[in-house]
Amino acid sequence: MIRVLLADDQVLVRAGFRALLDSAPDIEVVAEAGDGEEAVRLARAEGPDVVLMDIRMPGVDGLAAAERILADRDLSATRVVILTTFDLDEYIFEALRAGASGFLVKDTEPRDLLQAVRVVHGGEALLSPGITRRLIADYARRPPGAPEPSVRLNGLTDREREVVALVGGGLSNEEIAARLVVSPATAKTHVSRSMVKLGVRDRAQLVVIAYETALVTPRWSQNS
Repeated sequence: MIRVLLADDQVLVRAGFRALLDSAPDIEVVAEAGDGEEAVRLARAEGPDVVLMDIRMPGVDGLAAAERILADRDLSATRVVILTTFDLDEYIFEALRAGASGFLVKDTEPRDLLQAVRVVHGGEALLSPGITRRLIADYARRPPGAPEPSVRLNGLTDREREVVALVGGGLSNEEIAARLVVSPATAKTHVSRSMVKLGVRDRAQLVVIAYETALVTPRWSQNS
């Protein structure tokens, strides 16, 4: 059973989400929070598998709450998905950098919401092509400057660096396997090992690292 914590300041939104999630045989809502402070407290008390977090809430907002949850070692298995009204929310990228597993707009189709919870619980990230394109655009707009020191990548093999770059380009395991002419299982192993070596939770953070260390540049990604 996938245990979910809902965090949203709108009671009706929480009620709708709860009714949908509780209708699934493999998902249960274990707690609801109306603000970020309460979300952090309930996360620590309940240890949910997945937190659906509204990014805009009074007091402690969803971004700050997500950062606190994701920084808590006792909640290392908890995944956070950011909920937003608009998929262009300026806080999305900060949430991904903090370790969120992805984002959902609140008008997501019911079946997509259920699938999203299952996907994130399974260790994958919710990175649509749209968010990847916006991440590329975000970096493309920044003034030229030195990327983060590549010392972060020193522990990776050449193949693992190549795989992280492909993840940064938005490729799935199957697409990476086809590009490198290896099996999907081998591609998945390379992705998993890269995540362990870099100390990240999922593909969302691999994408961020790929850009921050210049493994991927906007021009490379747009031409690939």
